Amino acid sequence: MVSPYPKVTIKLAKGSFILRWTYLQGKKGVWIKLPIELVTLVEPAVKEGFYYHHAEPKYLMLVSWLPGTANTIPANATHRVGIGAFVVNERNEVLVVQEKSGRFRGTGVWKFPTGVVDEGEDISDAAVREVKEETGVNAKFVEILAFRQSHKSFFDKSDLFFVCMLQPLSFDIQMQEREIEAAQWMPFEQYAAQPFVQGHDLLRYISDICSAKMEGKYTGFSSVPTVTSFSAKETYLYMNSK
Repeated sequence: MVSPYPKVTIKLAKGSFILRWTYLQGKKGVWIKLPIELVTLVEPAVKEGFYYHHAEPKYLMLVSWLPGTANTIPANATHRVGIGAFVVNERNEVLVVQEKSGRFRGTGVWKFPTGVVDEGEDISDAAVREVKEETGVNAKFVEILAFRQSHKSFFDKSDLFFVCMLQPLSFDIQMQEREIEAAQWMPFEQYAAQPFVQGHDLLRYISDICSAKMEGKYTGFSSVPTVTSFSAKETYLYMNSK
């Protein structure tokens, strides 16, 4: 087995390597990236003081903090990132869907297309993708209008939800039948008047923000391509350009 932090070969036998790491090499935190096919080695690793840090489909990550000082190993990822897509056309109609599963199943509630940002995916790209997947409508990202943070959500993790405004580039709906019960363009006033929207603070606030945006009274955060000097990778800075 190989640990990426530090890069040392691990031999789980009589604690010999634990002693070497602690007293001879001065190591503090040790990581074991355990391929899924070697899962039987979890038990001996745990007996040597290792514990779970996180798991992915093809490996488990185990860690151990060696000295008797405060543990400074960084925690696993704590947030999930989701998007809601406010897609509005020139007639002030919004793209809305009814879902086949989840809490909205069978309620008759019309809602914005929503989804989860994939690993390595930008928020703006995720919004465009989710709209396309659920409704077949091509759209262009315009702005992040607002975001909400909540806690103890999926798998007891925190949740970030970004409300994104998009401009439609096509208008014919071809909904995803696996997850979507119905989809349509609806006058914004009709969407906002739904009892479910008016009866929940979060949705009512979002509705008010979208209304203000359509009236030219609100400005969100547009995506600005940037390159960081230390990574040379292009990223997006979401900012109020006005």
